[in-house]
Amino acid sequence: MFRRRFLGRVLMGVAGAALVRPAAAAEEDHFEVMRSEAEWRARLGPLEYRVMREEGTERAFTSPLNDEHRDGVFRCKGCDLPLYASKDKFDSGTGWPSFTRALPDAVRTRPDRSFFMVRTEVHCRRCGSHLGHVFDDGPPPTGKRHCINGVSLTFAPV
Repeated sequence: MFRRRFLGRVLMGVAGAALVRPAAAAEEDHFEVMRSEAEWRARLGPLEYRVMREEGTERAFTSPLNDEHRDGVFRCKGCDLPLYASKDKFDSGTGWPSFTRALPDAVRTRPDRSFFMVRTEVHCRRCGSHLGHVFDDGPPPTGKRHCINGVSLTFAPV
């Protein structure tokens, strides 16, 4: 009886640990742009903060940037770093702005092991803000799909 209870608790602990997201990148690393939690909260709205600082996700098809088709550059809302060119944007049908590639030296990636799977998480290289994920099901020429939360971005037309 004791053994079953002990093993059950161990298994529940392992399952619970797998569901807990790792600490946000900004808490683990040092970046060119560093702000306190209070500064980030003052700068970002509640949804922006949840997505960019706590690695959340906005609801699909809610970002106006999903339908942005003008020439320009998509920038990090946290530090204004240019991240994606409009020429690399495509309609993935997923409900989030999607790009075939980031601008050179704009983003960093790392494994995301939440929800019992491994995905590739994308962060701004300058401030560490969570942007979204990159997948291997995109169109040519890269075969990549950078699936990015619109609340993490601003758009600057050319």
